[in-house]
Amino acid sequence: MIRLAIGAALAAVVALAAYRARALSRDGAIAAFVIGAIVVDAGGLNSAAVLLAFFVPSSLLTRMGRERKRLLRGTQEPTPRNAWQVLANGGVAALCATAALVASTPFSAAFAGAFAAASADTWGTEIGTLARRRPVSILTFRPMEAGLSGGVSLLGTVATIAGALCVAVVAALLHVAPLWPVAVAGVVGALLDSIIGASLQARLWCPACACECETPRHLCGTPTTLRLGVRWIQNDAVNLMATLCGGLVAAALVVR
Repeated sequence: MIRLAIGAALAAVVALAAYRARALSRDGAIAAFVIGAIVVDAGGLNSAAVLLAFFVPSSLLTRMGRERKRLLRGTQEPTPRNAWQVLANGGVAALCATAALVASTPFSAAFAGAFAAASADTWGTEIGTLARRRPVSILTFRPMEAGLSGGVSLLGTVATIAGALCVAVVAALLHVAPLWPVAVAGVVGALLDSIIGASLQARLWCPACACECETPRHLCGTPTTLRLGVRWIQNDAVNLMATLCGGLVAAALVVR
């Protein structure tokens, strides 16, 4: 009960701070509180530090170059992360943290691997979008517009590795999970995110501006139509697949 109270208190402080900083919407803050409380209750303060190793840098990077990112992605004013986005990035890790109470080694690694994948993907996207050179498709290696899923660049790739290492180093230092399985899992999860983003994720078309985007309404305000991909596979679904992949790879690497 004491651990649960401490976890709830810490999760509430972080969620409230993120909400006040407009990093999270109201429902996003509630989802973050639930995930944070589960993680601390199941894994203690060390697991909470792994969560923060993903959440804090990722939130700061999201705010970098916001105007340029908004224009590249064809979106309206940036909006805080909602509950679905929070669950897509942290839901798998929260489940793994709970499962680690029964089978510590594989599920602790899966917990850290899921957050490493979320961190790697976020770092690669938020930093890679600011690269001066146009990215290339991860499938065809042809140049594509910045801001669309499935694009990779040298800067983004380096950032992806750094994001995975950020979580993996914290997990290793606090004896939550070993370094290299978590780091590798994070990079693999982020790569899967890019592959799905280039192949299956819904790619939308703005008829007014004659350009692609990934939002139901383009920056100009015009409703968009489906051009490529599967309509229901959008960013949140792709993030969920990436974190699940990260968790599975990390668990597989520590039990082989």
